[in-house]
Order: sequence, then structure tokens, then C-alpha cells
Amino acid sequence: MTKKDILIIGGGGREHAIAWKLKQGESVGKLYCIPGNAGIAEIAECRPDIRATDFDGILNFLREHRNIYMTVVAPDDPLALGLVNVLTENGFRAFGPTKEAAILESSKVFSKNFMKKYGIPTAEFETFSAPADALNYIKAVKFPRVVKADGLALGKGVLICETLSDAEGAVRGIMADRRFGKAGDNIVIEEFLRGYEVSILAFCDGATVVPMVSSQDHKRALDGDKGDNTGGMGAFAPSVKFDKTLLPRIMRDIIAPTVRGMDKEGRPFKGVLYFGLMIDGDDVKVLEYNARFGDPETQSVLPLLRGDLLDIFDKIIDGKLADAKIEWEDKTCLCVMLASGGYPKDYETGKPIAVGGPDNDILLFHSGTRRGVDGALLTAGGRVLGVTAVADNLNAARAKAYANVGRISFDKMHYRKDI
Repeated sequence: MTKKDILIIGGGGREHAIAWKLKQGESVGKLYCIPGNAGIAEIAECRPDIRATDFDGILNFLREHRNIYMTVVAPDDPLALGLVNVLTENGFRAFGPTKEAAILESSKVFSKNFMKKYGIPTAEFETFSAPADALNYIKAVKFPRVVKADGLALGKGVLICETLSDAEGAVRGIMADRRFGKAGDNIVIEEFLRGYEVSILAFCDGATVVPMVSSQDHKRALDGDKGDNTGGMGAFAPSVKFDKTLLPRIMRDIIAPTVRGMDKEGRPFKGVLYFGLMIDGDDVKVLEYNARFGDPETQSVLPLLRGDLLDIFDKIIDGKLADAKIEWEDKTCLCVMLASGGYPKDYETGKPIAVGGPDNDILLFHSGTRRGVDGALLTAGGRVLGVTAVADNLNAARAKAYANVGRISFDKMHYRKDI
């Protein structure tokens, strides 16, 4: 069997999990990663000098490494900017949605209007491009409300507002103070949905769609779902709250119409499509779409996937997902994120990380790490490590993960104790 070398774009825990899973495939040869991190560097050749959005740098790297069979574009920014388009136009095989399809995530205004057009259940909403109009609108609505920046904001552009004063601050912070930069040129203000959240990631080749096991993210920074929204403080799969008897209806009313609608819009979606759902009894509504593997959901989902991930990627690119054999372990996987003190606001990096002998079956997915000049492992981001455990049930996975969290330390290390 000829081994196939793969390039992964990105440098977080999601990319580490993808690299780890790809490495298990019999058909996979050498792994490369741009820019990578200290954990990914243990199984791949990393290029930290090239950014994930440096398209010229990535193209030059691929021209210098003609042995690379496929480039897997994992993060939201390069997808939204059209890296898959650029790679394909230059003759390189790439996994991920085009810029035109990634708009489902890169513009909340587009996605909300898309759901309205195709009858996909979601929260009632209004969109605004002028702060004054948004401020006038919120004076006449009931609270709580949710204010969302239109563009990408590292998972932090969604603000839950309990009062008019909160909403006014959110509108001004996003649109006037430019808290999230250009992502706040437009905003969505929508009703606050009650229930429980579930993430369903799905493989999609533009026509066929295959859901993965459900997962449950923990967005808020503090225990009890308090504090600021983050990129995710932990996740587990499958979700113990999710009633699997709802899946056929979710496929009929949400997943299939999304795929058909994107095709009708001339934006066929090939890649991983993420559905953030709010479920209240039998009522299911879409909170958000992501146009890629979620983070940290990926760290709890991929360890349960059987078989060769590269084969699935190939079939998606070639429009043959219906031929793929996709099976899952009948187990539970739980990931606890270790974050820098102060995250998601101001935090310090460069802190030495002490890792004291994790169990052999524990997965340590690196999110924000690097090696110092002396080879020491250092923090290099807000989210630092994902301590991940697989077990027969949720309680066992949780106990195993937290037992190993206790063996890791760095200055001001912060994590939720209720994942």
C-alpha cells in the first residue's frame, strides 16, 4: 500500500485530534502541520513560521513538498477566507468547504436568513448594520435576548443579555467599540432559547450527509455555566441528555434541508458541518452552524470513530460519502480543557507546564503550547491542554479525566470542575 502524506492547517486541540486520528490510518504516511503546536510536533513536522492564513506561504510549502497528497483545512478563518478555493485552483487536493459554503459560519446574518428562507427552525431574530437601529429595537423587546456579532470571533461573539442595559452594552461594545473588529460590522439580535444544547457534527459531500455521535460542549468559563463565553472549556460524547429518537426528525427538518438549501444556493457543502442545537422537550432549533470540526467537540468525538479518517475525507472530496463505512465505539469520551488564568479575557503565556505521568490510555490534546529554547513545554494560548479519557460510561470517563487533570500544573491554571 502506498502511504499518503497529509498537511493539516491549524494549531489547536482540534488539529491535534485530527492529526492523531489520521495517524492511525494504514494509508497515512508522513504528517505535516501549519503552524502546529508542541503536541502536534510529536507526530508531525510543524512549521510554526507559517500562519494558517498565509496562503502564499502555504502554496509555496506545497510546491516544495509535492509528495503531499491532501491538505486538511481545519480552522474557521482560512476556510472563511477561501483557502480551499485557492488550493483547488492551484491543483492541490484539499479537504474542507469552499469560501462560498463556509459562509454558513462566517456570517450569522447569512445563516439566519438562510434558515428563514428554507424553513429551518431557529430563534426569532432581526439583523442590524447601524447601532442606532439596534438600540431602538432592543427598547421594545422582552429579555433575555442574545446579541451576536455577524462574523468570526473565536467563539466569543455571542453575548447573552439579561437586561436592556446589558443589551445596550453589547450593541455598543460590538458595533461602536469594535470589540470583535470587522466581525461586528453587522449584528443579529435574537430571542433567548431555553433547553439544553447539543452539538451534532456531520460528514457531508454536498449531497450525502452522515451525522457523527452527538456531543455536549461547555462554553461558559466558570462552573455552573457562569462567566464569559469561551471557545469551549470541555466536552463529552455522546450527550447523555440527547434523545436519539429525535435524530430522524432532526435529519428531516434541519440537516437535510440545510444540505439541500446550500446546493440550491450554488454553495454545495463538502466537509464537516456542525449543528449547534437547542432542545426543549420535542422542540429542536438551530443555534448556530460551524463549517468545520468543532473545538473541543472534536477531541471527544474522534476518539470514538472506528476506521480510517482519511478514507472518509477522500470519499467526501470525491462525492462518494454514501460508500463510506462509518462506525462508532459504544463508549463515552470526555475532554477537560486546561486554560490560562484570565481566559477568555487577558491572560499570560510562556508559563512552564508540568505533566506528571498521565495514564497510558489518556489522550493529551495540545491547544496552546510550544517548546522553549531549552525544550521545556510552555503555555502559548488561552486554552492550553485537553485532558481526554475514553471509558464505558460518562462517570468512568469523567473520573479518569479529572484524575489526570490533577497531575498537570502551570501558573494560574484554570479549568471547569463540572464537565
